[in-house]
Amino acid sequence: MSRVVTFGEIMMRLNPPGYLRLLQTPIFEISFAGGEANVAVSLANFGLDVSFVTKLPENDLGRCVINELRRYGVDVQDIAFGGDRLGIYFVEKGASQRSSKVIYDRAHSSIAEADASDFDWDQIFDGAAWFHFTGITPALGNQLPLICEEACKEARNRGITISCDLNYRKKLWSREDAGKVMGRLMPYVDLCIANEEDASDVFGIVPRNTDLVNGKLDRDGYIDVAGKIYDRFGCKKVAVTLRSSISASVNKWSGMLYDDGSAYFAPEYTMQIVDRVGGGDSFAAGLIYSLCSGYDPQKAIDFAVASSCLKHSIEHDFNLVTVSEVESLASGNASGRVLR
Repeated sequence: MSRVVTFGEIMMRLNPPGYLRLLQTPIFEISFAGGEANVAVSLANFGLDVSFVTKLPENDLGRCVINELRRYGVDVQDIAFGGDRLGIYFVEKGASQRSSKVIYDRAHSSIAEADASDFDWDQIFDGAAWFHFTGITPALGNQLPLICEEACKEARNRGITISCDLNYRKKLWSREDAGKVMGRLMPYVDLCIANEEDASDVFGIVPRNTDLVNGKLDRDGYIDVAGKIYDRFGCKKVAVTLRSSISASVNKWSGMLYDDGSAYFAPEYTMQIVDRVGGGDSFAAGLIYSLCSGYDPQKAIDFAVASSCLKHSIEHDFNLVTVSEVESLASGNASGRVLR
């Protein structure tokens, strides 16, 4: 199967056990995560050959990251070392009408201060068929917008399929900066992944007849958004996640794949959420896997949405599910009965 390369930041995640608030907890659970790393782990679990590229501090924390990625079968040979610190983020899981909360402590991390010379894209892309990054990576600033552009140019020159999840994070950069930088990167992108807020915040593209606060979604509006991204940047495919938030504990979840002027919608799932962080990354991974596997558009979006639905039932960021579990849900087995 295809070799996939993902590029971005991986951080230490600290969260209170269960649903304790940050102000309450005397202890934290430790895990490791980041948008592109989450995608890499998902793809490795699906059986793909996947390499994660980043820069880590050369200390025990950096080695913990390496060990964690190796545990799930992710290739780490192209990770650069240097700099002073590993980024950290804190997660307070929401419940009922209390929203989840994320606090970043990632300034001056090793990857944020990376140099273009840290990455030999000619070597990194040797034998690769797919390259994935998110809008979070250039949002870290310094040389990363340039590094992402160099990676995209090299991937394009090699005929490698490029996917990007817009993943706008207002705590990392402004809408104006995001629009400027991502507008420069998007012409290289074959598959753009977004949600309704990303499209609005980064490119000012707003779906018609949609109320984001109250969770009102209009399918025709999303087709319009995807079509505008498709036309503006020349992407071959545009995928949109559709989340209707009833509360922090209950969401409705679906997705759409826009391919060559046609829109394909997955079934909608009502989810009781265990941990929603990483949900979008699991959608991206499911879509990459299904497209690498030659699935038709309808089967591809069904697989991606089922994959990310299952992720919402798993603690921490990584989506630790198998292809057969995803296919079972996608085929209609949604009862959650005990498997014996």
